[in-house]
Amino acid sequence: MGVGKSTVGHLLAEHLGVGYRDTDDDIVAGTGRSIAEIFVDEGEPAFRALEKQAVCTALAEHEGVLALGGGAVLDADTRALLAGQQVVYLSMDVEEAVKRTGLNVARPLLAVNPRKQWRALMEARRPLYEEVATVVVATDGRTPEEVTRSALDALEMKQA
Repeated sequence: MGVGKSTVGHLLAEHLGVGYRDTDDDIVAGTGRSIAEIFVDEGEPAFRALEKQAVCTALAEHEGVLALGGGAVLDADTRALLAGQQVVYLSMDVEEAVKRTGLNVARPLLAVNPRKQWRALMEARRPLYEEVATVVVATDGRTPEEVTRSALDALEMKQA
């Protein structure tokens, strides 16, 4: 959350000359509701089912840069679908998250005690992010352009 996946994703797509797609945007477009509304109205399990389908569809249809929601890796089937893909995990620490988002924006999973919730989410998710990642790029204190360059360089080194 707030790591810059949309900004860096757009920059990567532009640099590579491919399209950009975000599964959260797909869910919002498909349901006509915000992610927060889906969480409130139907709960997290219902959202995760929509997210799983959105990732599956996007991976089948889209050949460019694809941004996934932060919780997409919670699903084992989704992690299996990501195997063999070039996956960039953009990382940041809680202090950077506070600077970027204030941890007070409309994030359904951070409604109560945002710093504690962010840390708990990251402790649970970080191993899953690292499991699917081809490369890990730290974003702390860096511009989107610097992060994009690091991601491109790291992916190029992995392919060499």
